[in-house]
Amino acid sequence: MDARTFFGLRHEPAATRWSLPVVPTLCTGGGFLFGGCALGAAIEAMEAETGRPVRWATAQYLDYARPPATMDIEVNIAVAGRNTAQARALCTVDDREIIAVSGAFGERPHFHQSGQWAEMPSVRPPEDCEPRRLREDHETSIMSRIEMRLANARDWADLDGTPGDGRASLWARVPEVLDMSAASLAILGDYVPFGIGQTLGLPAGGNSLDNSLRVVRLVPTDWVLVDIRVSGVRDGFGHGLVHLWATDGTLLATGSQSVIVRYWGGSEQAAMELSEGFRQRS
Repeated sequence: MDARTFFGLRHEPAATRWSLPVVPTLCTGGGFLFGGCALGAAIEAMEAETGRPVRWATAQYLDYARPPATMDIEVNIAVAGRNTAQARALCTVDDREIIAVSGAFGERPHFHQSGQWAEMPSVRPPEDCEPRRLREDHETSIMSRIEMRLANARDWADLDGTPGDGRASLWARVPEVLDMSAASLAILGDYVPFGIGQTLGLPAGGNSLDNSLRVVRLVPTDWVLVDIRVSGVRDGFGHGLVHLWATDGTLLATGSQSVIVRYWGGSEQAAMELSEGFRQRS
């Protein structure tokens, strides 16, 4: 299926309004719409309205959408030039603002110079990596629809308070989605919270404040390497980058996020004890 079918995205005829059913399998383990799904659905709607592929899109997360609900996506094309268009999408549930998305769309087929200077990290192929185990609260969430393998990362049960080096990576794919699209990359790009837990060495993640996706080149690939680079954590907020790679080393897209850092299951006391134990051992 394509990304539009995966999301269950519907278009109102003769209008710039789209709708997304908020169902558990598009939500986080916390029971609210996964940010990558919200951004992906908005990108899909804006690409359809502009008739052009996305080059950059950024989302500001304003509130939670919980099932059962329908999120309305209203697209506004602010500027449409010869090669590019600028558009916005306001996503609401019962007139309550959930996510605001801005993006640039277009292509310049007659510009022939190109290059890739970022380097893919050296990791084992997905078939040689351990699967990422799902936590119990993920078994009916969006995570149940994403297959993940730990390339350079620890299983959540192995986070013992020992901090990482700010880098983590995992192989990921969405078996139901057969085409490679920006909308599907938006799902896989929402993994800075995972990297924050890996970096702190604690059962932590967080809620995204924003999410940006910059598309470089789309090529067919079964697996995507999600290469996470945590820049810093301070005062309860974390910031990081994501590079998304095809199996042949092609850079598909980059992303960035800022996150409100939280502990899984509200386990702040347990996380503090792990962190204190590590400091004492050091």
